[in-house]
Amino acid sequence: MHDFVSNFWPWYIFVLVVASFVGMFWLLIWLRGATVAPGEKAETMGHVWDENLEELNNPLPTWWANLFYITLFFGIGYLALYPALGLWKGALGWTQTGQWEKEMKDAENRYGPLYEKYRSTELSALVADKDAARIGQRLFATYCTNCHGSDGGGGPGFPNLRDKDWLYGGKPEDIVASIANGRRGTMPGWAAALGEPGVQQVSEYVLSLSGRKVDQNAALAGKEKFQQICAACHGAEGKGNPALGAPNLTDSVWLYGGTQTAVMKTIREGRQGVMPAHGELLGEAKVRLLAAYVYSLSQEQQTK
Repeated sequence: MHDFVSNFWPWYIFVLVVASFVGMFWLLIWLRGATVAPGEKAETMGHVWDENLEELNNPLPTWWANLFYITLFFGIGYLALYPALGLWKGALGWTQTGQWEKEMKDAENRYGPLYEKYRSTELSALVADKDAARIGQRLFATYCTNCHGSDGGGGPGFPNLRDKDWLYGGKPEDIVASIANGRRGTMPGWAAALGEPGVQQVSEYVLSLSGRKVDQNAALAGKEKFQQICAACHGAEGKGNPALGAPNLTDSVWLYGGTQTAVMKTIREGRQGVMPAHGELLGEAKVRLLAAYVYSLSQEQQTK
């Protein structure tokens, strides 16, 4: 509330809030000021219904007015304790960040021991451990499903974690590194270097690598351009390079779609993929549990 870049807004909030409270107190006192002497009839407001049902200017009942006073004094107390008046940080020193840090610390104290026993466990043992798998599944549901889907099947631009195709290697240790440190994949666009005819020719050759039916003359011309531009990352045979995250172009797995239109768009414009690092957020034990679960997804698919 107090982190403003201009001094205008803190003062604006302060004046607005204080004026509102003063106005509410004045209004309440004013409404309580009207009194009716015993035996006299209250002043009529001039509204009559059903011949003799009048609206009278009666003062607020004491119990009702006291409820309003209690509400206002509660609000003043709240403003004094918490950061609600511009630059005023509150007598308690409460902040959203502090609240979050406290909750995280409490959660770590309560649930940390459940994870720590898996920190030193071999990844191969974690894969076979049913309790570890259940924990890893819950972690996956919390942190990974937004991108990779609830079943790990992925989507356009987000890898399928259930197959045997891995951009950066599919060993448990490789998956741990991907989760902990994150990955950043960069495919530059080649429209300027190739021109549209060259983009089309390279796409024909790329599609031919996975056994697709293509224009052989265009693919032959595309092969020469591929060796000049693409082989440095994808290899001379197009089988990819896990060290760079360059995908294997000889299989039927396509991260951004396998139609010729999609492949041409990738060659023409390039692609930028980011897997955020989760090591600091999750800690080593959770990363290992999550990696073991992700690894188990691909093993499960391969055994079917």
